[in-house]
Amino acid sequence: MSISNSAMLVEMNISVWTGQKVDRGATTKVTDDARASSDAGLFRKNLMAGTTLRKEIADYAALCRTWHNGRTLPWSDKGSRLLPTSMFFDYKKEANARRDYFNDKVTKFIEQYPTLVLAAERSLGDLFNPTDYPNIAEVQSKFGYRLVFSPVPEANDFRIDVGNSELVELRAQYESAYEGRVQDAMKTAWDKLHDSLLTMSEKLADPEGEKPKLFHGTFVTNITDLCSLLTHLNITNDPELEKARRELERAVASVDITDIREDPGVRVDLKAQVDAVLKRYEW
Repeated sequence: MSISNSAMLVEMNISVWTGQKVDRGATTKVTDDARASSDAGLFRKNLMAGTTLRKEIADYAALCRTWHNGRTLPWSDKGSRLLPTSMFFDYKKEANARRDYFNDKVTKFIEQYPTLVLAAERSLGDLFNPTDYPNIAEVQSKFGYRLVFSPVPEANDFRIDVGNSELVELRAQYESAYEGRVQDAMKTAWDKLHDSLLTMSEKLADPEGEKPKLFHGTFVTNITDLCSLLTHLNITNDPELEKARRELERAVASVDITDIREDPGVRVDLKAQVDAVLKRYEW
């Protein structure tokens, strides 16, 4: 099954300076004081003690990776993931905006780096060692935000000078791996739907004697967002996935969060519809 027209590969690489250093002297002191063996542990210094700027960049990078993984499907162990072509322009616009924000935070960090080192000296006390700190150019090189888009290769893309029998074998091996990757990608899409249905069913349950549950506004919007996303992630146009998606979409379209919070009957009815979808398909 070819997905070359419905998806492409995208690789997101975001690097962040760790800002940490193992202090051998402090490690020895800690283990000696504890009468522990030399391999009992390591004392790792936070070179940016006294500031959260580096950590803020690292946290934002993690958010970007989560965002990226949520809008793509797995493909290979090397980091490339499947991006539905129908999402390309929206994905690229958001990814570029995130890249610009990331780069802006890095620029501000680099501009303040000398001052931040002085702040770290005050925070680290006797643990401070000026030789632990790379120069500005080296620190800046530790940060990066890179996106690479490429087509999904197919078996016929092999253009190597080997014998016909070897080439046939290579193509057959790749076709088998290709089909397996497509199946894994679609399983991820199905799993997203399945996990959401299970969470909804559990949340909508009203066991007697228990305190009423709190329903945030995102209870409905998260589901509608997922249903919208699945129209793109269904890269093989699986009719069963589309059918299940539509059933969930219809179920939540007729209710709002106020009704769910205040009316037990609405919760019972919605849970029944969710459970029906769970029972109807092979997950």
